Formats: sequence, structure tokens, C-alpha cells
Amino acid sequence: MIRRTTLVVALGLQAAAAAAQTTTPTPAAAPAQPAPSTTATAKPGVTLEKFEARREKAFMAADTDGDGKVSLAEWTAFQEKRKAKGDPAKAFARMDANKDRFVDKSELDAFLAKRFARLDKNGDGMLGADERPGHKTAPNQEQ
Repeated sequence: MIRRTTLVVALGLQAAAAAAQTTTPTPAAAPAQPAPSTTATAKPGVTLEKFEARREKAFMAADTDGDGKVSLAEWTAFQEKRKAKGDPAKAFARMDANKDRFVDKSELDAFLAKRFARLDKNGDGMLGADERPGHKTAPNQEQ
């Protein structure tokens, strides 16, 4: 009798385990909602880092020999190719802080930081559309 009861209990447990495994599938989870965009609340404008990075990339395009610095000859050729206004030698002289006839990254960064500070009229660390040279709302300034 104990043997038969054990067999019935074992079969009952097996049936219960099988039933538990065949439960209805859970509904698929709802797709994750994207995080709220911070763009709408972000302060519009250009930071010093973006200002420097963009201009450094353009400036270093003048480094035709790839030595990590720009000579007056390279700068002049670059400005002529761009059909830039103004005297390239005068602009170069303002950037060449140590007067070694080359402008390297550190001189360029220092020059751009000063320029950024001069353009940032309200001193908020960002250049708004009205502070950026070339923007239609910006006052006409020497580039």
C-alpha cells in the first residue's frame, strides 16, 4: 500500500510539474521608451571646446607638410586657396605668439581662447547665434 501511495504521489508531482511548465506565455514587454531628450532643455550655442575643435581642424588643413605646425607660406597658400579676405601675414602674426614663424597647436589654442572670450559678449561660456561670426544675427566683425 505504501508503494502504491508513493507511486500515486510521484505521478501527481510529475503531472503538477508538467502543468507548471505549460503555463501561458507572458505578454511581450512593452518596448523601452527612449530617454527624454535633453536637447530641448540644453543651452543653445557653441562651447569653447567646439569652437576650438572646428577651427583647429580647418587651420591644420593648412599644414601641408604634416609637421604639426603651420608656416607663413603654408598659411598664405591656404588663405589664397580659400579666397579669404584680409592680409594673411597680419593674421598669422597675431597667432604666432612666440614669433618663431610657425603656429603650433598651443599657439592656436591660446589665440582661439582669446577670440572666444572676445566674441562671448555676455560671458556665459557659450557663443549664441548672435555672437558667432558669420551668423545672420551677428554684428559684422573681422573674421
